[in-house]
Amino acid sequence: MPNALSHRLRSARCSQPGRRYVLTATTHCRTPLFSDLNSARLIVEQLRQCDREGASRTLAWVVMPDHVQWLVELGEVTLARLMRRFKSRSSLMLRKAGVRHYPVWQAGYHDRALSSEDSVLRVARHIVANPVRAGLVERVGHYPHWDAVWL
Repeated sequence: MPNALSHRLRSARCSQPGRRYVLTATTHCRTPLFSDLNSARLIVEQLRQCDREGASRTLAWVVMPDHVQWLVELGEVTLARLMRRFKSRSSLMLRKAGVRHYPVWQAGYHDRALSSEDSVLRVARHIVANPVRAGLVERVGHYPHWDAVWL
């Protein structure tokens, strides 16, 4: 059942090119669609495609079994357009690869604009440490689906 107040989540959303955001997209019903290497790599390819098109500049990301967390510097598009492209293309690629779960993504996404006081490196470390906090691995380096520009 949709959240009756979900429209309020978008009311204060603003997109500023060049600003840094943490974006989170969750799979529909939290289904762990990205547990296997091939599915996770298809998601990574779509993150990179957004960068190639100039819609974003990725600073850090992690693909968890049931969600993606992405630290980006926004290009000359809105957050809504960036996420719409990413989710649409990744859904299409997953279906072409044989993933039969539909829909792939939960409606909407979560975003947080970084303030000037936020340490981008601290935020990136928090993102890539998600698999450790989730108990999937003991060390970040043991998890295959993450990256950051500082490496």
